[in-house]
Amino acid sequence: MRAILMQSKTRGIPWLRSALEAMPVAPQFLRQVRTEDVDAGGVRARWFAPLANADTRRTIVYFHGGGFVIGSVDTYADTMARLAVGAGARVLGVDYRLAPEHRFPAAHDDALAAVRWVLAQGVSPASLGLAGDSAGGNLTAATLCSLRDAGDPLPAAAAMLCPWTDPAWEGGTMESNADADFGDRALLYGWFLDYVPGGARNPRVCPNDAKLDGLPPLLVQVGGAELLLDQVKRFAERATQAGVDVTLTVEGELFHDWQLQAGFLPEGARSLAEIARFFADRLAG
Repeated sequence: MRAILMQSKTRGIPWLRSALEAMPVAPQFLRQVRTEDVDAGGVRARWFAPLANADTRRTIVYFHGGGFVIGSVDTYADTMARLAVGAGARVLGVDYRLAPEHRFPAAHDDALAAVRWVLAQGVSPASLGLAGDSAGGNLTAATLCSLRDAGDPLPAAAAMLCPWTDPAWEGGTMESNADADFGDRALLYGWFLDYVPGGARNPRVCPNDAKLDGLPPLLVQVGGAELLLDQVKRFAERATQAGVDVTLTVEGELFHDWQLQAGFLPEGARSLAEIARFFADRLAG
């Protein structure tokens, strides 16, 4: 991953997207779900429904990561299938628009529109959860805040996997963990500028600046050796201070988004199982 991401600095985002799309997806869990592509309020999306729980009412909306510039429901198919099977829930993977073709707030608007579409289909907020990794964790927090501010019903719970809660963060683990992770600040900040030209701070794209009162229970996972460790711990601290029920899990010496390697990393499989249990315990149905 590090070799591919560092090469993308000179080869560009289209090359990086092609490289990631070419990686094989493990079929084990995909065989246990039914998939269906849908238009979720004008946003491309895909359902992953467990065959063993075809009538489940539990629903999870998942926002993939990728710095707002890469990622898709295809590259995240294994992760979403594992969550669907583990939590006994339908998972809607949101294929939001990517930068630099689509700038802020395109991805944030798509995430919010998809959740509102799910609620409009009759899904009870008590049965609904949100989840996302990295930039998708950013979208998870931002969507919760937007729903709250609009007076819309809030999901019952949300999980944030290594969330990118402050794309402009400097120093600390952004430097000290650079040798242990597969990116660096220059790469990440470049992606941020692709999405937000000029890098202007906005609470919607920098959840560490947002008002966090009134959010539902959160499960937040972060690796002890990843670049984002400091900013994620700061987000969890602020949310706790705001009265939010936060479960923060710092996983040893793991790198960013280790959960996506669940097919060959036992730690990844265990972390996804923790998320699945979190939703199974908190979502009605």
